[in-house]
Amino acid sequence: MSEGEVFHEKQRLELCAIHALNNVLQERVFTKETADDICKRLAPQCVVNPHRSVLGTGNYDVNVIMAALQSRELAAVWWDKRRTVQSLCMSKVQGFILNVPSRVSLGIVSLPLRRRHWLAVRQVNGQYYNLDSKLKSPVCIGGEAELRTFLSEQLSQDVAEMLLVVRRDVEEDGSWLNADNPKK
Repeated sequence: MSEGEVFHEKQRLELCAIHALNNVLQERVFTKETADDICKRLAPQCVVNPHRSVLGTGNYDVNVIMAALQSRELAAVWWDKRRTVQSLCMSKVQGFILNVPSRVSLGIVSLPLRRRHWLAVRQVNGQYYNLDSKLKSPVCIGGEAELRTFLSEQLSQDVAEMLLVVRRDVEEDGSWLNADNPKK
């Protein structure tokens, strides 16, 4: 599969959480409407929903991502950055959703502000891809060794976070973590 055949949604509004979900699933499953419905279910009594932007442009929080994955019989496992990515059992992880700092720009002008941005990483036909919706096209990271380096670099940013996308049974039995390397 070439980079042109890898499913990759590009950034629109503040919908990076939706793009990250669809990119990690490798198909268009979620829309702004489905994410807004999840927000309403998460906070049905709230006039101003705490799980999205008050402007209605997206900016969904981690609760929306977790609920969306649960609707697909998947789970999001928060990665404890005190661990090394060497302790990940990659064969049990379907993909990664990272929350990283991102520059704010208006057109070609970059502002001195930083916001949070969701991006997806996943394996397609034996190669791992950075499926960040702000990229023009998917970027091939390479194999497992290159992925571990990429993830380590991303997580070295103080405010970066990572969710592992796994099947529910993998979340429950903890098999996403190598048994021989649990604390490193």
